[in-house]
Order: sequence, then C-alpha cells, then structure tokens
Amino acid sequence: MKLVPLGDRVVLKQLVAEETTKSGIVLPGQNKEKPQQAEVIAVGPGGVVDGKEIKMEVKVGDQVIYSKYAGTEVKLEDEEYIVVKQNDILAVIE
Repeated sequence: MKLVPLGDRVVLKQLVAEETTKSGIVLPGQNKEKPQQAEVIAVGPGGVVDGKEIKMEVKVGDQVIYSKYAGTEVKLEDEEYIVVKQNDILAVIE
C-alpha cells in the first residue's frame, strides 16, 4: 500500500529522536519530545487549492522542519507517517 497525498499535502516520516544528549546523558522515554524533523516521503500535485495557485516547494527525500502541532498521524503497515499541508513546513534542511 502507498500513501498518495492530494492537493497541497505532504507525507512525512519523522526522524528518530536522539536517545542521548550531546554530553552523553541518556534520556528516559517519557521525557523525550518528538522532534519536528522529518523526511518527505510523498508530495501532492499542488495546483489550485481554495482558489489559490499552489506550487509545491518540497520534493521527495528532502529533510524538513514542520510545525509542532501540525498534521495528522497515520499508521500504515507498521510505519507511522504524518500528513501535513505544505504551509505547515517551516524549513528545508540542506
């Protein structure tokens, strides 16, 4: 099965959170915050959304930072994904 986003939506796969800090302190599970970094898995076609022309700025394989409370979490074949609108993506990591 494959997720195919519609309109200006983007499918993201969250990057794995660091288990230790830079100084070597191991973080317990409940104190870890999910990172806002993800990899782009699929990109919608863009086009006209709500009467406005939308050009897709991200592409598959980009690593991005997205808004903290954005998107909808989806679980498909034991993999977790987040579907967000393109304007919920704040930056592309280069």
